[in-house]
Amino acid sequence: MKRLLISGATLLLLFLSKENFAQKMMYPYKANYSSDFKIGNPANAKMILELWKDWDDNALDRHNYFADTVVMYLADGSVLKGKDSCMAGAKRFRGSMSSATSSLEAWIPLKSVDRNENWVAIWGAETDTYPDGKTDKRDLQEIWRINKDGKVDFMKQFAAAAAPEQ
Repeated sequence: MKRLLISGATLLLLFLSKENFAQKMMYPYKANYSSDFKIGNPANAKMILELWKDWDDNALDRHNYFADTVVMYLADGSVLKGKDSCMAGAKRFRGSMSSATSSLEAWIPLKSVDRNENWVAIWGAETDTYPDGKTDKRDLQEIWRINKDGKVDFMKQFAAAAAPEQ
């Protein structure tokens, strides 16, 4: 019985020490937006994956997932504001291609605890083919925010030259 009591007390002490250590973690930077995230709603990730599929299929009107106030920051530095502007720009750009093919490495639905906002982070690659046969492949990372109405109201995209195949 004595050993059980000592073992239990030791485990409790380790648990409390771990909790205390995690709460007092000091980071070399302070997040401007948030550093308090937990896993979010998987349905939000599904919605973003459907938008990626709509892009590949050149079916941008297939879903109505954008808020009227959506703002999109694209990898080339351009900013699109408003649903109509975003859709027109996307259709124009996607219409210049004969095909677009995406592959996905990972995605994760997130919930910003301190901001009470829903996000999806996605990593993938896109290969675009143009009517003249030219192809362009790039790696993408995007963050998407979903508002209280279940609509995308923010997206920011980062791109890099595609990594060589391994």
